[in-house]
Amino acid sequence: MDTLKIAVLGGSGLKGQALAYRFAYAGHSVVLGASVIEHAAKAAEAVNSKLHGSAVVGSAECGAAVEGADVVLLAVAYRDQADVTTSVAHKLAGKIVISCINPIGSAPYRFDFVQSAAEEVARLAPGATVIGAFHHLHEQRLWDSADLLDDDDVLVCGDSLVGKMAVMELAAAITGRPGIDAGGLEHSRQLEALTAVLISINNRYLRHSGLSISGVSESGEDKSATARTAIKVIPDLVGYQTAKTNSPLLEKIHA
Repeated sequence: MDTLKIAVLGGSGLKGQALAYRFAYAGHSVVLGASVIEHAAKAAEAVNSKLHGSAVVGSAECGAAVEGADVVLLAVAYRDQADVTTSVAHKLAGKIVISCINPIGSAPYRFDFVQSAAEEVARLAPGATVIGAFHHLHEQRLWDSADLLDDDDVLVCGDSLVGKMAVMELAAAITGRPGIDAGGLEHSRQLEALTAVLISINNRYLRHSGLSISGVSESGEDKSATARTAIKVIPDLVGYQTAKTNSPLLEKIHA
């Protein structure tokens, strides 16, 4: 896999910092973006202190962070999503934009939205390829260690097969295996809402829970064995190979 240029908007929050840390640790070029440059710089300093010189994460204002990026990750608070997306929408055209935003408030963590956060991003940035992913990875587990989360799966949804393939492959940087195709972008409503269930489980058991999907191992092996070998191959399903050969970004990922 070649190095991807990833802009993380909302990088001053723990989820954004934690994902930036994981992507940089895996060898990708990462820039943290925030509306206030000082906040981005402080977050980048925290991430770089964990990388111990193995990689360097940059910082910039959101608009500057997006420029030149292959992939943009939106990790802002839901209340800021519309403003941030609108401010950079013209720069998101032609890019893969990942939304890991969960539009849930404080206890009892109700999800009262007709449209998902990811669908709202797609509406605000119509030129972007919007993909929903990384909703259910607990930020503390991402941040505390660089070890693969080989007992977690990343569910990926979107209306672009090429976009989903790219993000499924990127998920291997965290779990050691590709993410799972969870369908169209409309399914982001269910994925985002499911986070409320995980929060409730965490509060009940005082743990950092995640999700694991059984029965979809591409070789029939035990999934943990697959994770240990860090397989980075998208399943050879109908349409996947065609999408790969028609996408410069996917060719870059698989190089």
